[in-house]
Amino acid sequence: MSTENEDIFNREKQSDPKTKVMRKDGEPTSVFKGASIAALLIGVSAYLLGLYNATMELNEQGFYFVILVFGLYSSVSLQKAVRDKEEGIPVTNIYYGISWLALIISILLMTIGLYNAGSIVLSEKGFYGMAFVLSIFAAITVQKNVRDTQKARE
Repeated sequence: MSTENEDIFNREKQSDPKTKVMRKDGEPTSVFKGASIAALLIGVSAYLLGLYNATMELNEQGFYFVILVFGLYSSVSLQKAVRDKEEGIPVTNIYYGISWLALIISILLMTIGLYNAGSIVLSEKGFYGMAFVLSIFAAITVQKNVRDTQKARE
């Protein structure tokens, strides 16, 4: 009788096909990847939703939209340039410098635009600033995760 129970228990163990996907060394966890993507989506969505609901003029909304796109692009470009240099992949000094300059300019334009925006209350300015920073940080993190995953799987 005990052997029958042991056989049933062993068969249940064998029929439970839990195949665990092994993570490579240096590859970010799926939870970290998901959290990074979620942060990017939340930051960009909140920023765009705030722009859509804003009472500012269309050209002002366009300015803030372009600053977001410029900031996202420049942050990803800078992350790639820094990572390439670190890994010994040739990066020209002009591209590296332009990447830094573009990110600094996007942050300065956002800061100056929010400082001079008379039609936006202080809490809205803080909202746009935080959504902008969250989006830039998340874009860098997503780019890093993509690069780390690609490198780990090679």
